[in-house]
Amino acid sequence: MYVAVPPGRDPESVRSFGTFTEDLNALADWLQTCRIRAVAMESTGVYGIPIMQILEARGLEVCLVNARYAKNVPGRRTDVADCQWLQYLHSVGLVRASFRPAPEVCAVRSLLRHRDSLVGLATCHLQHRQKALDQMNLQIHHVISDISGTAGLAIVDSILAGERDVRKLARLRDPRVRASEETIAKSLVGDYRPEHLFTLRQSVPLYRQYEKQIAACETELQRFLKKLASKADPEKQPLPPAKESVRKCKVMPPAKALALREEVYRVLGVDLTTIPGIGVLHAQVVVAEVGPDLSKFRRAAAFSSWMALCPDNDVSGGKVLWPGTRKTKNRLASALRMAAQSLQHSESALAAFYRRMRTKLGAPKAITATAHKLARIIHHMLRTHEAYDDTVFARLEQTHRAWTQNRLKTQAHALGFSLVQTPSQAQ
Repeated sequence: MYVAVPPGRDPESVRSFGTFTEDLNALADWLQTCRIRAVAMESTGVYGIPIMQILEARGLEVCLVNARYAKNVPGRRTDVADCQWLQYLHSVGLVRASFRPAPEVCAVRSLLRHRDSLVGLATCHLQHRQKALDQMNLQIHHVISDISGTAGLAIVDSILAGERDVRKLARLRDPRVRASEETIAKSLVGDYRPEHLFTLRQSVPLYRQYEKQIAACETELQRFLKKLASKADPEKQPLPPAKESVRKCKVMPPAKALALREEVYRVLGVDLTTIPGIGVLHAQVVVAEVGPDLSKFRRAAAFSSWMALCPDNDVSGGKVLWPGTRKTKNRLASALRMAAQSLQHSESALAAFYRRMRTKLGAPKAITATAHKLARIIHHMLRTHEAYDDTVFARLEQTHRAWTQNRLKTQAHALGFSLVQTPSQAQ
Protein backbone atom coordinates (compact mmCIF):
# COMPACT_ATOMS: atom_id res chain seq x y z
CA MET A 1 0.00 0.00 0.00
CA TYR A 2 1.09 3.55 -0.77
CA VAL A 3 0.93 6.30 1.84
CA ALA A 4 1.48 10.03 1.36
CA VAL A 5 2.09 12.72 3.99
CA PRO A 6 2.13 16.52 3.46
CA PRO A 7 5.33 17.83 1.90
CA GLY A 8 7.80 18.98 4.55
CA ARG A 9 6.85 16.32 7.11
CA ASP A 10 9.41 13.86 5.71
CA PRO A 11 12.03 14.00 2.95
CA GLU A 12 10.29 11.03 1.36
CA SER A 13 6.66 12.12 1.42
CA VAL A 14 5.37 8.95 -0.30
CA ARG A 15 6.26 5.51 0.89
CA SER A 16 5.09 1.99 0.10
CA PHE A 17 4.45 -0.65 2.74
CA GLY A 18 3.60 -4.32 2.68
CA THR A 19 0.48 -5.88 4.09
CA PHE A 20 1.97 -8.03 6.85
CA THR A 21 1.25 -6.96 10.42
CA GLU A 22 4.82 -5.81 11.05
CA ASP A 23 4.60 -3.66 7.90
CA LEU A 24 1.37 -2.09 9.14
CA ASN A 25 2.97 -1.33 12.50
CA ALA A 26 5.90 0.27 10.66
CA LEU A 27 3.41 2.38 8.71
CA ALA A 28 1.78 3.56 11.94
CA ASP A 29 5.21 4.37 13.44
CA TRP A 30 6.10 6.45 10.39
CA LEU A 31 2.84 8.39 10.53
CA GLN A 32 3.38 9.18 14.21
CA THR A 33 6.94 10.28 13.47
CA CYS A 34 5.54 12.66 10.82
CA ARG A 35 3.12 14.14 13.45
CA ILE A 36 0.02 12.93 11.60
CA ARG A 37 -3.26 13.13 13.56
CA ALA A 38 -5.84 12.13 10.90
CA VAL A 39 -5.59 9.72 7.99
CA ALA A 40 -7.80 9.45 4.88
CA MET A 41 -7.96 5.90 3.56
CA GLU A 42 -9.68 4.70 0.43
CA SER A 43 -12.30 2.05 1.13
CA THR A 44 -11.11 -1.39 0.02
CA GLY A 45 -13.63 -3.65 1.73
CA VAL A 46 -12.32 -6.10 4.30
CA TYR A 47 -8.70 -5.53 3.24
CA GLY A 48 -8.67 -2.13 4.93
CA ILE A 49 -9.96 -3.33 8.30
CA PRO A 50 -6.56 -4.47 9.73
CA ILE A 51 -4.83 -1.16 9.03
CA MET A 52 -7.83 0.78 10.37
CA GLN A 53 -7.74 -1.14 13.63
CA ILE A 54 -3.98 -0.62 14.05
CA LEU A 55 -4.19 3.12 13.31
CA GLU A 56 -7.16 3.63 15.63
CA ALA A 57 -5.34 1.74 18.39
CA ARG A 58 -2.45 4.22 17.95
CA GLY A 59 -4.81 7.15 18.53
CA LEU A 60 -5.07 8.29 14.89
CA GLU A 61 -8.38 9.46 13.43
CA VAL A 62 -9.17 7.35 10.38
CA CYS A 63 -11.39 8.80 7.67
CA LEU A 64 -12.72 6.02 5.44
CA VAL A 65 -13.27 7.64 2.03
CA ASN A 66 -15.53 6.47 -0.77
CA ALA A 67 -13.52 5.93 -3.95
CA ARG A 68 -16.26 7.72 -5.95
CA TYR A 69 -15.03 11.05 -4.61
CA ALA A 70 -11.82 10.97 -6.65
CA LYS A 71 -12.41 8.47 -9.44
CA ASN A 72 -13.40 11.06 -12.07
CA VAL A 73 -10.26 13.19 -11.64
CA PRO A 74 -8.09 12.81 -14.79
CA GLY A 75 -4.43 11.92 -14.64
CA ARG A 76 -4.52 10.01 -11.32
CA ARG A 77 -4.12 6.48 -12.55
CA THR A 78 -1.11 5.40 -10.49
CA ASP A 79 -1.03 4.47 -6.80
CA VAL A 80 1.50 7.20 -6.01
CA ALA A 81 -0.53 9.98 -7.65
CA ASP A 82 -3.73 8.60 -6.18
CA CYS A 83 -2.51 8.63 -2.57
CA GLN A 84 -1.05 12.15 -3.02
CA TRP A 85 -4.34 13.42 -4.42
CA LEU A 86 -6.32 11.80 -1.63
CA GLN A 87 -4.00 13.34 0.97
CA TYR A 88 -4.48 16.79 -0.57
CA LEU A 89 -8.27 16.48 -0.68
CA HIS A 90 -8.29 15.40 2.95
CA SER A 91 -6.04 18.28 4.03
CA VAL A 92 -8.36 20.90 2.50
CA GLY A 93 -11.54 19.21 3.77
CA LEU A 94 -12.96 18.05 0.42
CA VAL A 95 -13.61 14.43 1.40
CA ARG A 96 -16.11 13.11 3.90
CA ALA A 97 -15.74 10.06 6.09
CA SER A 98 -18.05 7.14 5.46
CA PHE A 99 -20.20 6.04 8.37
CA ARG A 100 -18.68 3.38 10.58
CA PRO A 101 -20.39 2.41 13.85
CA ALA A 102 -18.67 1.89 17.18
CA PRO A 103 -16.29 -1.10 17.50
CA GLU A 104 -18.69 -3.05 19.74
CA VAL A 105 -21.47 -2.55 17.17
CA CYS A 106 -19.10 -3.65 14.39
CA ALA A 107 -18.54 -6.91 16.29
CA VAL A 108 -22.30 -7.56 16.40
CA ARG A 109 -22.54 -6.63 12.72
CA SER A 110 -19.84 -9.14 11.75
CA LEU A 111 -21.60 -11.95 13.61
CA LEU A 112 -25.01 -11.12 12.15
CA ARG A 113 -23.62 -11.00 8.62
CA HIS A 114 -21.85 -14.32 9.22
CA ARG A 115 -25.15 -15.78 10.38
CA ASP A 116 -26.82 -14.58 7.18
CA SER A 117 -24.09 -16.34 5.19
CA LEU A 118 -24.68 -19.56 7.13
CA VAL A 119 -28.41 -19.31 6.47
CA GLY A 120 -27.72 -18.91 2.77
CA LEU A 121 -25.47 -21.97 2.72
CA ALA A 122 -28.04 -24.03 4.64
CA THR A 123 -30.67 -22.94 2.13
CA CYS A 124 -28.47 -24.22 -0.72
CA HIS A 125 -28.41 -27.70 0.80
CA LEU A 126 -32.15 -27.54 1.40
CA GLN A 127 -32.58 -26.76 -2.29
CA HIS A 128 -30.35 -29.71 -3.17
CA ARG A 129 -32.67 -31.92 -1.11
CA GLN A 130 -35.76 -30.58 -2.87
CA LYS A 131 -34.13 -31.05 -6.28
CA ALA A 132 -33.32 -34.69 -5.50
CA LEU A 133 -36.92 -35.28 -4.40
CA ASP A 134 -38.23 -33.65 -7.59
CA GLN A 135 -36.01 -35.81 -9.75
CA MET A 136 -37.43 -38.91 -8.05
CA ASN A 137 -40.97 -37.45 -8.40
CA LEU A 138 -41.48 -37.47 -4.63
CA GLN A 139 -43.89 -34.60 -3.95
CA ILE A 140 -43.57 -34.65 -0.16
CA HIS A 141 -42.07 -31.14 -0.06
CA HIS A 142 -45.18 -29.84 -1.86
CA VAL A 143 -47.55 -31.60 0.53
CA ILE A 144 -45.73 -30.61 3.74
CA SER A 145 -45.10 -26.90 3.92
CA ASP A 146 -41.81 -27.20 5.83
CA ILE A 147 -39.65 -30.06 4.58
CA SER A 148 -37.02 -29.14 7.19
CA GLY A 149 -39.53 -29.58 10.03
CA THR A 150 -40.05 -32.56 12.33
CA ALA A 151 -42.29 -34.56 9.98
CA GLY A 152 -40.29 -33.77 6.85
CA LEU A 153 -36.95 -34.77 8.38
CA ALA A 154 -38.43 -37.94 9.89
CA ILE A 155 -39.77 -39.07 6.51
CA VAL A 156 -36.53 -38.24 4.67
CA ASP A 157 -34.45 -40.06 7.30
CA SER A 158 -36.64 -43.15 6.92
CA ILE A 159 -36.23 -43.03 3.13
CA LEU A 160 -32.45 -42.85 3.52
CA ALA A 161 -32.63 -45.77 5.98
CA GLY A 162 -34.17 -47.90 3.23
CA GLU A 163 -37.89 -47.69 3.99
CA ARG A 164 -40.03 -47.75 0.83
CA ASP A 165 -43.46 -48.60 2.24
CA VAL A 166 -45.41 -45.40 1.67
CA ARG A 167 -47.96 -46.31 4.36
CA LYS A 168 -45.28 -46.63 7.02
CA LEU A 169 -43.69 -43.40 5.85
CA ALA A 170 -47.04 -41.60 5.96
CA ARG A 171 -47.53 -42.65 9.59
CA LEU A 172 -44.58 -40.44 10.50
CA ARG A 173 -46.83 -37.46 9.77
CA ASP A 174 -47.01 -34.89 12.54
CA PRO A 175 -50.56 -34.33 13.88
CA ARG A 176 -50.25 -30.63 13.07
CA VAL A 177 -49.75 -31.33 9.36
CA ARG A 178 -52.94 -30.52 7.45
CA ALA A 179 -52.39 -33.11 4.72
CA SER A 180 -53.89 -36.54 5.41
CA GLU A 181 -51.94 -39.80 5.49
CA GLU A 182 -53.46 -40.80 2.14
CA THR A 183 -52.20 -37.61 0.49
CA ILE A 184 -48.75 -38.03 1.99
CA ALA A 185 -48.64 -41.66 0.89
CA LYS A 186 -49.47 -40.64 -2.70
CA SER A 187 -46.75 -38.00 -2.66
CA LEU A 188 -44.16 -40.63 -1.66
CA VAL A 189 -44.71 -42.86 -4.70
CA GLY A 190 -41.85 -42.25 -7.09
CA ASP A 191 -38.73 -43.53 -8.82
CA TYR A 192 -36.11 -44.10 -6.11
CA ARG A 193 -32.92 -43.80 -8.16
CA PRO A 194 -29.57 -44.46 -6.46
CA GLU A 195 -27.86 -41.35 -7.84
CA HIS A 196 -30.59 -39.07 -6.47
CA LEU A 197 -30.62 -40.93 -3.16
CA PHE A 198 -26.87 -40.30 -2.94
CA THR A 199 -27.46 -36.56 -3.41
CA LEU A 200 -30.20 -36.64 -0.80
CA ARG A 201 -27.95 -38.58 1.61
CA GLN A 202 -25.25 -35.92 1.35
CA SER A 203 -27.49 -32.84 1.54
CA VAL A 204 -29.33 -33.84 4.73
CA PRO A 205 -26.31 -34.04 7.10
CA LEU A 206 -24.81 -30.90 5.56
CA TYR A 207 -28.04 -29.01 6.23
CA ARG A 208 -28.08 -30.25 9.84
CA GLN A 209 -24.46 -29.25 10.30
CA TYR A 210 -25.21 -25.71 9.18
CA GLU A 211 -28.20 -25.64 11.51
CA LYS A 212 -25.84 -26.39 14.41
CA GLN A 213 -23.45 -23.66 13.25
CA ILE A 214 -26.31 -21.18 13.01
CA ALA A 215 -27.41 -22.04 16.56
CA ALA A 216 -23.84 -21.56 17.83
CA CYS A 217 -23.58 -18.25 15.97
CA GLU A 218 -26.84 -17.04 17.50
CA THR A 219 -25.56 -17.91 20.97
CA GLU A 220 -22.38 -15.92 20.35
CA LEU A 221 -24.45 -13.07 18.93
CA GLN A 222 -26.54 -12.91 22.08
CA ARG A 223 -23.37 -12.81 24.15
CA PHE A 224 -22.09 -9.80 22.21
CA LEU A 225 -25.47 -8.09 22.37
CA LYS A 226 -25.40 -8.28 26.16
CA LYS A 227 -22.08 -6.40 26.13
CA LEU A 228 -23.68 -3.34 24.50
CA ALA A 229 -24.53 -0.44 26.78
CA SER A 230 -28.11 -0.15 28.01
CA LYS A 231 -30.31 2.74 26.92
CA ALA A 232 -33.36 1.52 28.86
CA ASP A 233 -34.10 -0.87 31.69
CA PRO A 234 -36.96 -3.25 30.80
CA GLU A 235 -37.68 -3.77 34.51
CA LYS A 236 -38.05 -0.07 35.34
CA GLN A 237 -39.52 0.87 31.95
CA PRO A 238 -41.52 -2.19 30.92
CA LEU A 239 -42.30 -2.84 27.29
CA PRO A 240 -45.83 -2.46 25.96
CA PRO A 241 -47.63 -5.67 24.97
CA ALA A 242 -46.06 -7.25 21.90
CA LYS A 243 -48.01 -7.16 18.67
CA GLU A 244 -49.35 -10.36 17.16
CA SER A 245 -46.56 -10.71 14.59
CA VAL A 246 -44.05 -10.94 17.45
CA ARG A 247 -46.14 -13.22 19.68
CA LYS A 248 -46.77 -15.56 16.75
CA CYS A 249 -43.42 -15.21 15.03
CA LYS A 250 -42.95 -17.67 12.16
CA VAL A 251 -39.20 -17.31 11.63
CA MET A 252 -38.24 -18.24 15.21
CA PRO A 253 -39.87 -19.61 18.37
CA PRO A 254 -42.17 -17.00 19.97
CA ALA A 255 -40.30 -17.11 23.30
CA LYS A 256 -37.03 -16.42 21.48
CA ALA A 257 -38.63 -13.56 19.55
CA LEU A 258 -39.91 -11.95 22.75
CA ALA A 259 -36.47 -12.26 24.38
CA LEU A 260 -34.80 -10.70 21.34
CA ARG A 261 -37.36 -7.87 21.38
CA GLU A 262 -36.53 -7.10 25.00
CA GLU A 263 -32.77 -7.19 24.32
CA VAL A 264 -33.06 -4.84 21.36
CA TYR A 265 -35.23 -2.50 23.43
CA ARG A 266 -32.56 -2.45 26.14
CA VAL A 267 -29.85 -1.50 23.62
CA LEU A 268 -31.79 1.08 21.59
CA GLY A 269 -33.95 2.57 24.34
CA VAL A 270 -37.09 2.42 22.18
CA ASP A 271 -39.28 -0.40 20.93
CA LEU A 272 -38.98 -0.38 17.14
CA THR A 273 -41.36 -3.33 16.81
CA THR A 274 -44.28 -0.97 17.50
CA ILE A 275 -43.71 0.48 14.01
CA PRO A 276 -45.98 -1.25 11.46
CA GLY A 277 -43.98 -3.72 9.37
CA ILE A 278 -40.94 -3.73 11.67
CA GLY A 279 -40.33 -7.10 13.32
CA VAL A 280 -37.72 -8.29 15.78
CA LEU A 281 -35.30 -9.29 13.00
CA HIS A 282 -35.57 -5.85 11.39
CA ALA A 283 -34.86 -4.23 14.77
CA GLN A 284 -31.88 -6.55 15.21
CA VAL A 285 -30.50 -5.38 11.85
CA VAL A 286 -30.79 -1.76 13.06
CA VAL A 287 -28.70 -2.63 16.14
CA ALA A 288 -26.07 -4.44 14.08
CA GLU A 289 -25.76 -1.99 11.17
CA VAL A 290 -25.93 1.42 12.87
CA GLY A 291 -26.29 0.87 16.61
CA PRO A 292 -28.11 3.16 19.03
CA ASP A 293 -26.06 6.29 18.24
CA LEU A 294 -27.14 8.18 15.11
CA SER A 295 -25.43 11.46 16.03
CA LYS A 296 -23.16 11.19 12.97
CA PHE A 297 -26.22 11.75 10.78
CA ARG A 298 -27.09 15.42 11.13
CA ARG A 299 -30.74 14.84 10.24
CA ALA A 300 -33.13 12.19 8.97
CA ALA A 301 -32.48 13.17 5.35
CA ALA A 302 -28.78 12.29 5.70
CA PHE A 303 -29.70 8.94 7.28
CA SER A 304 -32.03 8.15 4.37
CA SER A 305 -29.43 9.28 1.83
CA TRP A 306 -26.83 6.97 3.40
CA MET A 307 -29.17 4.06 2.67
CA ALA A 308 -29.93 5.39 -0.85
CA LEU A 309 -33.67 5.53 -0.09
CA CYS A 310 -34.17 9.06 -1.39
CA PRO A 311 -33.92 10.44 -4.94
CA ASP A 312 -30.38 11.22 -6.08
CA ASN A 313 -31.43 14.05 -8.37
CA ASP A 314 -29.05 14.95 -11.18
CA VAL A 315 -29.87 18.60 -11.91
CA SER A 316 -28.34 20.73 -14.66
CA GLY A 317 -29.60 24.10 -15.82
CA GLY A 318 -32.56 23.90 -13.47
CA LYS A 319 -33.74 20.66 -15.09
CA VAL A 320 -33.79 17.28 -13.37
CA LEU A 321 -31.89 14.94 -15.69
CA TRP A 322 -32.21 11.80 -13.56
CA PRO A 323 -34.51 11.51 -10.53
CA GLY A 324 -33.80 7.90 -9.52
CA THR A 325 -32.19 6.39 -6.43
CA ARG A 326 -28.64 5.09 -6.25
CA LYS A 327 -27.93 1.39 -6.38
CA THR A 328 -26.82 0.11 -3.00
CA LYS A 329 -26.11 -3.09 -1.11
CA ASN A 330 -26.92 -1.54 2.25
CA ARG A 331 -28.31 -4.32 4.44
CA LEU A 332 -30.42 -1.99 6.54
CA ALA A 333 -32.02 -0.55 3.39
CA SER A 334 -32.83 -4.09 2.22
CA ALA A 335 -34.41 -4.88 5.59
CA LEU A 336 -36.55 -1.73 5.47
CA ARG A 337 -37.67 -2.56 1.93
CA MET A 338 -38.79 -5.99 3.10
CA ALA A 339 -40.60 -4.38 6.04
CA ALA A 340 -42.33 -1.95 3.68
CA GLN A 341 -43.43 -4.76 1.38
CA SER A 342 -45.01 -6.61 4.32
CA LEU A 343 -47.43 -3.70 4.86
CA GLN A 344 -49.53 -4.64 1.85
CA HIS A 345 -52.34 -6.24 3.88
CA SER A 346 -51.92 -4.25 7.10
CA GLU A 347 -54.65 -1.97 8.47
CA SER A 348 -52.35 0.76 9.78
CA ALA A 349 -52.14 4.30 8.44
CA LEU A 350 -48.60 3.62 7.23
CA ALA A 351 -49.93 0.69 5.21
CA ALA A 352 -52.56 2.97 3.68
CA PHE A 353 -49.71 5.25 2.56
CA TYR A 354 -47.96 2.26 0.95
CA ARG A 355 -51.07 1.18 -0.92
CA ARG A 356 -51.70 4.73 -2.12
CA MET A 357 -48.12 5.04 -3.38
CA ARG A 358 -48.40 1.65 -5.06
CA THR A 359 -51.50 2.76 -6.97
CA LYS A 360 -49.81 5.99 -7.97
CA LEU A 361 -46.20 4.93 -8.64
CA GLY A 362 -46.15 1.15 -8.88
CA ALA A 363 -44.82 -1.45 -6.45
CA PRO A 364 -41.02 -0.83 -6.68
CA LYS A 365 -41.23 2.91 -6.10
CA ALA A 366 -43.90 2.48 -3.43
CA ILE A 367 -41.62 0.10 -1.53
CA THR A 368 -38.77 2.61 -1.71
CA ALA A 369 -41.01 5.50 -0.61
CA THR A 370 -42.35 3.53 2.36
CA ALA A 371 -38.87 2.33 3.32
CA HIS A 372 -37.76 5.96 3.24
CA LYS A 373 -40.58 6.86 5.62
CA LEU A 374 -39.62 3.97 7.91
CA ALA A 375 -36.02 5.22 7.95
CA ARG A 376 -37.13 8.69 9.00
CA ILE A 377 -39.31 7.23 11.75
CA ILE A 378 -36.43 5.12 13.08
CA HIS A 379 -34.06 8.10 13.01
CA HIS A 380 -36.55 10.24 14.95
CA MET A 381 -37.19 7.55 17.55
CA LEU A 382 -33.50 6.84 18.15
CA ARG A 383 -32.58 10.54 18.39
CA THR A 384 -35.49 11.63 20.60
CA HIS A 385 -36.29 8.32 22.38
CA GLU A 386 -39.97 8.93 21.76
CA ALA A 387 -42.37 6.05 21.29
CA TYR A 388 -44.03 5.46 17.94
CA ASP A 389 -47.27 7.41 17.59
CA ASP A 390 -49.57 6.14 14.85
CA THR A 391 -52.03 9.02 15.33
CA VAL A 392 -49.63 11.31 13.42
CA PHE A 393 -50.01 9.23 10.28
CA ALA A 394 -53.72 8.73 10.95
CA ARG A 395 -54.19 12.52 10.85
CA LEU A 396 -52.24 12.71 7.61
CA GLU A 397 -54.46 10.01 6.12
CA GLN A 398 -57.57 11.91 7.21
CA THR A 399 -56.18 15.06 5.57
CA HIS A 400 -55.53 13.13 2.36
CA ARG A 401 -59.02 11.62 2.51
CA ALA A 402 -60.58 15.08 2.86
CA TRP A 403 -58.49 16.36 -0.05
CA THR A 404 -59.62 13.41 -2.19
CA GLN A 405 -63.28 14.03 -1.33
CA ASN A 406 -63.02 17.72 -2.25
CA ARG A 407 -61.32 16.84 -5.54
CA LEU A 408 -64.04 14.31 -6.41
CA LYS A 409 -66.78 16.82 -5.53
CA THR A 410 -65.16 19.42 -7.76
CA GLN A 411 -64.87 16.98 -10.66
CA ALA A 412 -68.46 15.77 -10.20
CA HIS A 413 -69.79 19.34 -10.09
CA ALA A 414 -67.87 20.21 -13.27
CA LEU A 415 -69.50 17.23 -15.03
CA GLY A 416 -72.98 18.04 -13.74
CA PHE A 417 -73.16 15.33 -11.07
CA SER A 418 -73.47 15.45 -7.31
CA LEU A 419 -71.90 13.13 -4.74
CA VAL A 420 -74.01 11.63 -1.96
CA GLN A 421 -72.27 10.19 1.10
CA THR A 422 -73.68 6.89 2.35
CA PRO A 423 -74.23 6.36 6.10
CA SER A 424 -71.45 3.73 6.28
CA GLN A 425 -68.95 6.19 4.77
CA ALA A 426 -70.09 8.91 7.13
CA GLN A 427 -69.25 6.72 10.09
